[in-house]
Amino acid sequence: MRNSQADIAILGGGLAGGLIALALAERRPEVGVVLIEQDEALGGNHVWSFFGPDVAKTDRWLLDRLVVKGWKGYDVAFPGLDRTLPATYYSVTSERLNQQLRQTLPPHAILSGQRVVEADAREVRCADGSRIAAGAVIDARGMRLAGELTGGWQKFVGRLVELEAPHGLDRPVVMDATVDQLDGYRFVYCLPFAEREIFVEDTYYSDSSTLDRAAVGQRIERYCAMRGWTIARTISEEHGVLPVVSGGDFEAFWRATGSGTAKAGTRAGLFHPLTSYSLPHAVRFAAALAAHRDFSAENLARFSESHARAEWARADFARRLAKMLFEAAMPSERYKVLERFYTLDNKLIERFYGARSTLGDKLRLVSGKPPVPFFRGLGSFLGMGEPNRLRHGSLRAETA
Repeated sequence: MRNSQADIAILGGGLAGGLIALALAERRPEVGVVLIEQDEALGGNHVWSFFGPDVAKTDRWLLDRLVVKGWKGYDVAFPGLDRTLPATYYSVTSERLNQQLRQTLPPHAILSGQRVVEADAREVRCADGSRIAAGAVIDARGMRLAGELTGGWQKFVGRLVELEAPHGLDRPVVMDATVDQLDGYRFVYCLPFAEREIFVEDTYYSDSSTLDRAAVGQRIERYCAMRGWTIARTISEEHGVLPVVSGGDFEAFWRATGSGTAKAGTRAGLFHPLTSYSLPHAVRFAAALAAHRDFSAENLARFSESHARAEWARADFARRLAKMLFEAAMPSERYKVLERFYTLDNKLIERFYGARSTLGDKLRLVSGKPPVPFFRGLGSFLGMGEPNRLRHGSLRAETA
């Protein structure tokens, strides 16, 4: 047991917390930071990816040392569409984040294997009895939903595998929806990291949060076999169940985890409501925080809430499309919404992913032949109907 002090205590050593720590170390080295993570390794077990246009050039300083692979362009495939898009695509891994944090921060600034049992705006107490007094606390421990938000779930199992022979891909397949449509909108996602090393993820946009990891793992094996890929070994596996948000009460969501403490990452609702991508949001927040001047607990709480509210407002149109996907389209027909989306202009697609859609983009997205029944689509887009309330208490990840 020990007691310590810091200018800023960051709860959660995942993507959001890790980027905040790196940003402060780079731009505000005079600020004493402590990063507290319940697991021994920082960053968890993840591959985070982003489209190049989603991160401002002025913020790339925070990511350059974390990117493990980049590609020029990516592919999508649907029953009626095959397309290559020109946007650059990049991936970051937990291993690289963990490595960079430990190389950058002094040993005393990292408290891994420490579970937080109690925290407020200025103090943290860990399970071993140690206490950290801080000028401010930033809570980046991920979200817990209890019905404040509505929508559906994006659930997945991903495996990094080594193949016996080259896979033949020279750019990512961000969506291969030519697979059987099971449990909602299903697609396979492929990242070719090396000639015989590829990350294959089987993803579902589903009304249910139940994830049968064994069954999905078998589908990954069948997909690889269908592509003519023989797996020599599985290097790593990850899985997740993420919210796809179509609406909800932001006030209630914010209050649910306390309103007096600064929040970051998904705990602050900082992720794309339709794709669940969180890296661009985490970068924007960390870069903005590093440029901030007042690190008092009260000011950081106001700063984080203001930032999160602005991002929530910015994503309103994406939430409406998520609502159409889950409430207007039949589960087996959901792929048609994305298939039509990918027929549109590539700059429009880039702006949508970056939550920068113009009025013209929005009109284009809802015009033309609708991919869902017109009146159901209109009703869901206008907010009619009873949405599904998202609750983390219902999450299940079956292991066998």
